Amino acid sequence: MKFSLFVHMERLDASQSHKSLYDEFVALCEIADKGGMHAIWTGEHHGMDFTIAPNPFVTIADLARRTSRARLGTGTVIAPFWHPIKLAGEAAMADIICDGRLDIGIARGAYSFEYERLLPGLDAWGAGQRMRELIPAIKGIWKGDYTHDGEFFKFPATTSAPKPLQEPNPPIWVAARDPNSHEFAVANGCNVQVTPLWQGDDEVEALMGRFNDACAKNPDIDRPKIMLLRHTYVGSSEADIAEAAHELSVYYNYFFAWFKNEKPVHQGLIERIPDEDIRANAMLSDAVMRSNNVVGDAATVIARLKAYQAMGYDEYSFWIDTGMPFERKKASLERFIAEVMPAFAE
Repeated sequence: MKFSLFVHMERLDASQSHKSLYDEFVALCEIADKGGMHAIWTGEHHGMDFTIAPNPFVTIADLARRTSRARLGTGTVIAPFWHPIKLAGEAAMADIICDGRLDIGIARGAYSFEYERLLPGLDAWGAGQRMRELIPAIKGIWKGDYTHDGEFFKFPATTSAPKPLQEPNPPIWVAARDPNSHEFAVANGCNVQVTPLWQGDDEVEALMGRFNDACAKNPDIDRPKIMLLRHTYVGSSEADIAEAAHELSVYYNYFFAWFKNEKPVHQGLIERIPDEDIRANAMLSDAVMRSNNVVGDAATVIARLKAYQAMGYDEYSFWIDTGMPFERKKASLERFIAEVMPAFAE
């Protein structure tokens, strides 16, 4: 099982500048690269300081000059916000810039906040349909002289300029949850990214079950890879671990506030949630965050990851977006590299 870092700029208030957040983001990526992590993933979001990532290809182009070994992945581009010709060309250019280290993660998106600003009237179902049309189209554009006459896109024969360095194209990963999305990914020769979000290992097993079922329905297609994305914290003491569990509780309370899209947003920041409301949310309590997410000392984390490896996951992605200060993120990542990853060395 390979290891990767899933990382973005993020903030809940305006106390820290975007420039300093980017500097910290780069520092974490450099630690991951030098520490031998297989890949670095960063995604796309708009108008939200909760996750600051307007174009992952711009970020990847910069990381290509700051890293040397790790693959660089979009985790993920939001399919309905892209025209297939534009996505094919930008991805191919990024693949050239990073010397063939690009992976492309694609999702339908999760936030109605973004849908109503970039494509008013769009819902999750419509976004998923756009993704299903987009992926075969970008593959055709990379191949060349591709004509498209679909529900959402229509264009005459087009070839990506440039073409990607990797042949026939960079690996494509689909963010999947329900059985249909797993089946679409496998049937179209795509790898799969999954996350249980805040839920426990029962959901991790269920996600693998859906992937295995999709593979069984497509016996003529080589089994693709599957990546598990989880919030992770390697602590140095009981007090440190308890603090991380509370930080994750705060993070997920804000995640759902953005997801519900009911609170006012000003200057890219959502209205603050009172501490008493966070502590009263039993579904996202500190105890639930500690038991469900991969939070603990190195031995605890190793045991959880060994179980995921036994389930059949090919890659485990350390989701470091937690709202915690940079020094705490950095310390946890360094402990993961030094104390956890060696237990999985071949």
